[in-house]
Amino acid sequence: MHILDSLLAFCSYFFIGLAMVMVFLFVYSRVTPHDEWQLIKNNNFAASLAFSGTLLGYVIPLSSAAINSVSIPDYLAWGFIALIVQLLVYGGVRLYMPKLSEKIINRNFAAGLFMGTAALAGGIFNAACMTW
Repeated sequence: MHILDSLLAFCSYFFIGLAMVMVFLFVYSRVTPHDEWQLIKNNNFAASLAFSGTLLGYVIPLSSAAINSVSIPDYLAWGFIALIVQLLVYGGVRLYMPKLSEKIINRNFAAGLFMGTAALAGGIFNAACMTW
């Protein structure tokens, strides 16, 4: 019976996490003025760098939350916090680089890499702070 309980816990956390990732990608792509999905479909490497770093910057703290959460509501709360942190990182980069979207649309690799790296750094820091 123990293996079934473990499998149920795994499935619960995995599929809830997958849903949170999908919600995050939807929300994030609506907050940014540029269309990441279309830019990536059009082989825009700068957009791919920025969006991939942002995805990793969300999944890393979400993984930490899965490890450290004591319940599903706890996991959901930390997932929401990770989403907010990524939006704050994006806002911070936009303050530093107000024409970020224009640069990404124009395939500026440096801007895309900086955005992706900032998001990844924010996610790693966020995950490290999720220890209790």
